[in-house]
Amino acid sequence: MPTSRSYRDSCGMARALDVVGERWALLVVRELLLVPQRFSELRHALPNASSNLLADRLRELEHHGVIRRRKLASTAGPQVYELTEWGRKLEPIVLALSDWGIDAPHPPEPTSLSATSVLIFLRGHVRHDPAAPPIVCRLDLDGSVWTVCVDSGQVQVRSGEPATADISLRTDPKTLGGLLADPASLDAALAEGSVALVGDLLALKRLLYGVADSPPRHWTSQE
Repeated sequence: MPTSRSYRDSCGMARALDVVGERWALLVVRELLLVPQRFSELRHALPNASSNLLADRLRELEHHGVIRRRKLASTAGPQVYELTEWGRKLEPIVLALSDWGIDAPHPPEPTSLSATSVLIFLRGHVRHDPAAPPIVCRLDLDGSVWTVCVDSGQVQVRSGEPATADISLRTDPKTLGGLLADPASLDAALAEGSVALVGDLLALKRLLYGVADSPPRHWTSQE
């Protein structure tokens, strides 16, 4: 059942935690940062949250005005959940919390890693040369297609097919996360088929690793 617990504290931090402090709430917000999602998609992205618990968090977040439901184009189509304007203001907070968590211990295996998590990292943490030629990548992660563009040193990510693409990449989020952590694993992943590439390998390496000489600490810290 949805919770109505409160810290009963007038501080803004406590009031914020009354809204998004329950378990899984901020991870739901994370998953909606890039694109609206259906319940089944959120369930897939958060496999360790039960259906009932996820439904509770969604109802609570909707009740507090953080997210809303919207019908897709077809009136008979499924509903999606999306962030409200107020909910969207959580983005820098969620990203800062992710950065702060770099030094937190890694959880025991087995672990999950969502497509949104990897794409947010790729968008914000891989440094690119502003003078380098643009790259457009068609990225298939677990059957969902994304467009990843690198231009003027900035990475943009959006859901859906690109009009044209320089490279096409198919893999899964955990494999992509592993490649970001260990560039040396790319050749083996291509050889074994866990990564499928159409296009220039050098362009892919530039997309994944930018101008960094080593993988970002975000993916490698084990302390």
